[in-house]
Amino acid sequence: MFGRLGWVEIAVIALVVLVLFGRGKIGAVLEEMGKGVRAFKDGMNEAEAPKKPAKPRKKSKK
Repeated sequence: MFGRLGWVEIAVIALVVLVLFGRGKIGAVLEEMGKGVRAFKDGMNEAEAPKKPAKPRKKSKK
């Protein structure tokens, strides 16, 4: 049902979204989405980076 959207249908949907939300609101939403994607990528890179094993602490003599 939704797999057969042509360029005309997509243009009409985009126009309706633009009229409803306005250019400023759409820009703010896209900016926040970009920040979220960037944070997700940074988190994935941190998870993939190998962690260095912690060095054992030396016991102090009392």
